[in-house]
Amino acid sequence: MKFGIGQPVRRAEDDRLVRGRGRYVSDIVLPGQAVAALRRSDVAHGRLRAVAADAARAMPGVLAVYTHADIAGRLVPLGNEFPMDPPPAPVTVPHLADTHVRFVGQPIAFVVAETREAAEAAAEAIEVEIEELPAVVDPLAALAPGAPELHPEAPGNLAYDWHHGDAAEVAAIFAGAAHVVQAGVTNQRVAVAPMEPRAIAVAYDPAGAEGQGRWEAWVGCQGAHGMRGRMAVSLGVAPERIRVRVPDVGGGFGMKLMTHPEYALAALAAKDLGRPVAWVADRSESFLSDAQGRDMRGRVEGAFDAAGRILALRMDTVSGLGAQYSSVGVAVHTVFSAVLLGGMYRVPRIHARVRGAFLNTTPTDAYRGAGRPETIHATERLMDAAARALGLDRAEIRRRNLVTPAMLPHTTDGGFTFDSLDTHAVLDRALAAADWAGFEARRAAEAETHALGIGITYYMERTGGGPVETARVEVTPEGGARIWVGTQSNGQGHATAWAQILHEETGLPFERIALMEGDSDALPAGGGTGGSRSAKMASRVILLAAGEIREKGRALAAEHLEAAPSDIEFDAAASAFRIAGTDRSVSLAALAAEAGGIEGAGAVDGRASTFPNGCHIAEIAIERATGRAALRRYTVVDDFGRLINPEIVAGQVHGGVVQGIGQVLMEAARWDPETGQPLTGSFMDYAMPRAADLPRFAVEFLEVPARTNPLGVKGCGEAGAVGGISATASAVADALAAAGAAPETVEPPYTAETLWRALNRRA
Repeated sequence: MKFGIGQPVRRAEDDRLVRGRGRYVSDIVLPGQAVAALRRSDVAHGRLRAVAADAARAMPGVLAVYTHADIAGRLVPLGNEFPMDPPPAPVTVPHLADTHVRFVGQPIAFVVAETREAAEAAAEAIEVEIEELPAVVDPLAALAPGAPELHPEAPGNLAYDWHHGDAAEVAAIFAGAAHVVQAGVTNQRVAVAPMEPRAIAVAYDPAGAEGQGRWEAWVGCQGAHGMRGRMAVSLGVAPERIRVRVPDVGGGFGMKLMTHPEYALAALAAKDLGRPVAWVADRSESFLSDAQGRDMRGRVEGAFDAAGRILALRMDTVSGLGAQYSSVGVAVHTVFSAVLLGGMYRVPRIHARVRGAFLNTTPTDAYRGAGRPETIHATERLMDAAARALGLDRAEIRRRNLVTPAMLPHTTDGGFTFDSLDTHAVLDRALAAADWAGFEARRAAEAETHALGIGITYYMERTGGGPVETARVEVTPEGGARIWVGTQSNGQGHATAWAQILHEETGLPFERIALMEGDSDALPAGGGTGGSRSAKMASRVILLAAGEIREKGRALAAEHLEAAPSDIEFDAAASAFRIAGTDRSVSLAALAAEAGGIEGAGAVDGRASTFPNGCHIAEIAIERATGRAALRRYTVVDDFGRLINPEIVAGQVHGGVVQGIGQVLMEAARWDPETGQPLTGSFMDYAMPRAADLPRFAVEFLEVPARTNPLGVKGCGEAGAVGGISATASAVADALAAAGAAPETVEPPYTAETLWRALNRRA
C-alpha cells in the first residue's frame, strides 16, 4: 500500500509546522490569563536568612507573590519517584526554598502579575538575604571526605551506593583471566536545550470534579497522563481532579517527562486567584532549571581469555545527581543502564557499582538514552582498549564477542533476553559501507597536516518503557478517522506513522487520518513518550482498535448486504467489505456514514522490551595546526526490526547521532568550582552542533523483526545517541593514539584547544 507500513511517506505534520502554524503552550492565551515569573537563587549554596516580598507585592499589576511560607503544607515536597532497592537517602525539598538554597536557579519566590513584564520586575524587586556556604560541583569531590554537605539526610552527599551482580564471583574470574584490561570513561554534564522551553497554562474550576474543584492545564510535556499524575502528587489531590492537555511540543528528550516545581506553583496560584496562570521559561531559566543529562564518570574493567573473548566485566562509576532528586534520576545510571553493561556481547558475568552524589548544580535525570549511552560508551571504550592490549583489530574483537542468531534466545547476566538479531551481518555491512579496510591509506595520505582517526561501536538499546498504553480510533461519518493515543509526539512524526498503521489496517485515506492532541480526559490511561516506547506500544493498541473497527464493520456490512457475518470478508486495499466469492460490497466509509461513525479501542499491559542494535563507524580528522576536529564520514547500519516509515527512522537516527557528536566534541555544562556559579548559562557559552559541523550520514537498515510485538518493531528514537557518543569518542581516541598522544589523559568535550594541547604535549 502506497501509504502503508514500510513506506517512506513524507511527514504529514511538517507543512503546518514549517509554515509557523504549530500550536504550542505559549500560543494559548486563556480568558483573563495572568503571567508568572520566578525569583531564583543567584547563590549556589547558602542559608536563606530572609525573603522580603512586600515591596514586590505592592508593585503595579502584581496579583500575588508566593514564598515558602505561603506554600508550606499546601504542596507536597519534591523527591525521588523511583522505587529503587535499596531506597536512596530520604531527601526531599520544597517547591520554593525554605531554609537553604542549593543551586543557582533554585526557585525562591513565585510572582503572578497581569503581564510578564510586571511579573519579572516584581521578581527582581524581591530582596533575598543568603549566608553563603561552600559549594561543591564535581561528583568525585562531593563524595570526598570534608566536602561541603548539602543534606543532613544524605551524609557525605551520598544518595545511594547501588550494586548489581556478585562481586566476589566476578573477582575470582578476573583472578584467573589471561588478560585484564581497564579503561576510564567520562560522560560529562550536558544541557537538554529543546527548541521549545518548558511552559504551562492552567485554569481552575471550583465547581469541577463533582464540586471538589478541578484544574485544566496545557503543558508542553511528553505525556498527558504522566504529567497529570505528577501534578496530582505535588498538589496532593486525586489525578481525576486534573485534566492535562498537550498541544504541539518542540522537543523533550526525556526532560519534559519530569516533575519541575513551576507546574504545581502555577496550578496553586490559579486556584487562589480564580483566574488562569501561565508560565513560559526563557532560555536562561532553561539552562538554570531544566533537569540536565549524563554526568557520569568512572572505570570499567574486562577479563578476557587468550583468544580475546570476554569472561566478565565490572564497572565502578559515580553519578552527579545535582542538588536534589529529579523524578527518576536515581534510576538512570543504575536500574536503567548499569545492568546493560556489556551491551550485545556475550558476557557470562557482570558486576556494577554506581554511587550517586549530591552537588550544588541543577538536578539531572533521563536524557535521550537514559543511561544506555553512558554504559555502552563504557563498554565500547573497554573493547577498544582490549583490542589494543591484545593486538587485535577493533572490528575483530567485537566479532568474536557478539551474540549471534545461533545463540538465541540469549539471556544476559543483567536479566534481559535477546530474541532477534543478526549482529555479524550488521557489522559486515557497516565495515563495507565505511571502507574500514581502506582507512589506513587515507590516514597516511594526510598524516602531515591532519591526525586522522576511525572509531567503531557496536551498540545496543533496551526500549519499551512502562506497561500500560491505550488508544481510541473513530471512523468519522465523513469517511476519515481520528486517533487518540497515550503516546505524545515531541517531533518524532507520530501523526504520520500512526496514520500509516491505521491506513494499512483499514484502507482509509492516509490524508484523512488525524492524530488528536494529547488529552488525559480522552483516554483512561497513557504511557507517554519516553524510553523509545512509542512505536512498539502505539502500534499494538492501534492494531487492536483497528481490529475492533473491522469487527463492528463486519456486523454492519452483514446487515447492509443481507448476508451472514461469517460470509463477509474485508479488503483493506479497497477499504471495503464484500460477500466472499461475489462482487457485492460496501465501503467502510459508507458504513460509518450510515452508523454515524464507528469506534474501536485498544489497551495493552506488558513490559516486554525490544533490543535495537547496530554498528556506527565515525571517521575524524584533527588539524594539527589548530586542533580543530572535523568528521569526514559517519556510517550507520541499524537493526530496528520492522520499519513503519524508513524516512522518519533515518531522521531519528540523524538527530540522535548529532546529539552524541555534540556531547563528544563541544557540549558541557560547567560551574565555577569555588563558587558554584554557572559558566554556561546561554548559547554564548554552551556550544551546540550545527549543520556545518557534520558530514552527510550514510544510514542503512537491516530489518530483523522483534518477536515481542505484532509488527516486529524495535524502538529507534534514542539509538543514534547511544551509538553516536562512543563511535565519535572512539575516532578521536584513535586519532590521538596514532599521532603519539595519550587519549586516556584527555577529558571530553574534545574541543580544538583540548585536542591541540594533547597533540603538542606528546613525547
